Amino acid sequence: MSELQISPAIHDPQGQEKQQQAAGVGILLQIMMLVLSFVLGHVLRRHKFYYLPEASASLLIGLIVGGLANISNTETSIRTWFNFHDEFFFLFLLPPIIFQSGFSLQPKPFFSNFGAIVTFSVLGTFVASMVTGVLVYLGGVMFLMYKLPFVECLMFGSLISATDPVTVLSIFQELGSDVNLYALVFGESVLNDAMAISLYRTMSLVRSHSSGQNIFMVVVRFLETFIGSMSAGVGVGFTSALLFKYAGLDVDNLQNLECCLFVLFPYFSYMLAEGLSLSGIVSILFTGIVMKHYTYSNLSVNSQRFVSAFFHLISSLAETFVFIYMGFDIAMEKHSWSHLGFIFFSILFIVIARAANVFGCGYLVNLARPAHRKIPMTHQKALWYSGLRGAMAFALALQSVHDLPEGHGQTIFTATTAIVVLTVLLIGGSTGTMLEALEVVGDSHDTSLGDGFEVVNNRFMTSYDDEDSPSGSGFRTKLREFHKSAASFTELDRNYLTPFFTSNNGDYDDEDNTEQDHEERMPFTRRGNFNNRG
Repeated sequence: MSELQISPAIHDPQGQEKQQQAAGVGILLQIMMLVLSFVLGHVLRRHKFYYLPEASASLLIGLIVGGLANISNTETSIRTWFNFHDEFFFLFLLPPIIFQSGFSLQPKPFFSNFGAIVTFSVLGTFVASMVTGVLVYLGGVMFLMYKLPFVECLMFGSLISATDPVTVLSIFQELGSDVNLYALVFGESVLNDAMAISLYRTMSLVRSHSSGQNIFMVVVRFLETFIGSMSAGVGVGFTSALLFKYAGLDVDNLQNLECCLFVLFPYFSYMLAEGLSLSGIVSILFTGIVMKHYTYSNLSVNSQRFVSAFFHLISSLAETFVFIYMGFDIAMEKHSWSHLGFIFFSILFIVIARAANVFGCGYLVNLARPAHRKIPMTHQKALWYSGLRGAMAFALALQSVHDLPEGHGQTIFTATTAIVVLTVLLIGGSTGTMLEALEVVGDSHDTSLGDGFEVVNNRFMTSYDDEDSPSGSGFRTKLREFHKSAASFTELDRNYLTPFFTSNNGDYDDEDNTEQDHEERMPFTRRGNFNNRG
């Protein structure tokens, strides 16, 4: 038996050596492209060259290297070590990115716009998915494009509704845009990924059990997934807060243990949700929010600095690597270009769906707001323009190749690839021009968001928090009651949750604000590093 096991190594030592050499070359290529991407991004940012954002540059680097490998005789060996595996993306690259989203989230602008953000990211993503799916199905029925079954059209609508506005967020920061606009784009992008993947998995489940789940059961399944995942994430976050509060780890000789445990909790949350057939993305997002709000303050000062820098670092590496990885795989992958009509009309339909999302939800939000808090049309146009497609849509499309019949999944994957490249390169490169044309950029060009953010925040948040405007309609009266309940939750958090889960008591707010002003100048640039990257 042992002879059979070792015989391959004996008979083919050269094959094993070539395999190791291919692995080394693949890893070397990855490191070289990462270094080149970071250096090029620094040069572009230093010279304020907005026509080639860092995300676009990373994607182009991957495309060029992949194209060269594709035409060389090294394609087969290198391809083995440089393929875009959706499992690798969802299990290793995505968790630190999503956790950093929640962990770096600044509460004031996010929760001041929370109602609008939820409307755009939940209702708006649902509307965009349905509009895209229905239009793609009708386009197939009318023989304008490749025809897909209705449920598969809805799956395509779900995955292509995942936005990734990394380039827009970066240039928003560079040009000093309105803080409420930044919060809307940032907040929608954070929750939109979770919503899109939940919708995709729900539609995939409906397709695999097409014998007849009605629409009510589909909605129940989606709510079960979303609420269950959110509960798991919040539960893990609260558990970590209690552990760090009472375990007494905030002493000098236990800092390594303290940091190790803190880093493990997000992955525990993600894998717990995935193991329960829930959404790990939703779970780790809310774990990040809860751990920053409660657990973080229970750490020692040195550990706080370390975990902030650590998650900022790994999310930066993961985000940059995703775009390089994506560009390389696009160049190496076999695509189905025989259905160009599907690509063209898909682009047209997602533009229409994005408009239905933003302007429809913007209209509803403005109905519920007093005049001085309405979202301006220029901000709605900027939000509509910022709907780039990126790594999440690409990964879900790659997964659809395995989930759907041959030909269907390949067509969706090719269309998604074309949409990602087009939006990242063209829309990303024209973002600065768009912002200046809409006149939504400020006078601050300080790339350090801390001071720039406070200046804009002080200017806008004072009017945003003013709720003394008279309201005549019953709908607005209910909205005012909602604001009172939100204020009640703030009191609940200050008087009960914070003292229970943290070591802070009466002076929590002052400490939190001071600490956040100092600590979050770096993390707020998420997609911390989505900003650094694109």
